[in-house]
Amino acid sequence: MTTVNIHEAKTHLSRLLARVEAGESITIAKAGRPIVDLVPHVAEPVRFGTLDASWTTADDAFGDEIDTLVGALFGAER
Repeated sequence: MTTVNIHEAKTHLSRLLARVEAGESITIAKAGRPIVDLVPHVAEPVRFGTLDASWTTADDAFGDEIDTLVGALFGAER
């Protein structure tokens, strides 16, 4: 792992990012003390269906009473 100081990181950020993009890890240090690691991003795969069947409603949660109440609030006639 390569270590650079803050001044070098500010001056050559584009080059450092290109190296990270190529797979290298770089540590940025302040006064010789490591502050942050630049590492390649690892995208997490999208998982479809993770909420499938994880929530339910009562059978009457959206019944006629709710329709009537909402209709009355917004001036709709039934």
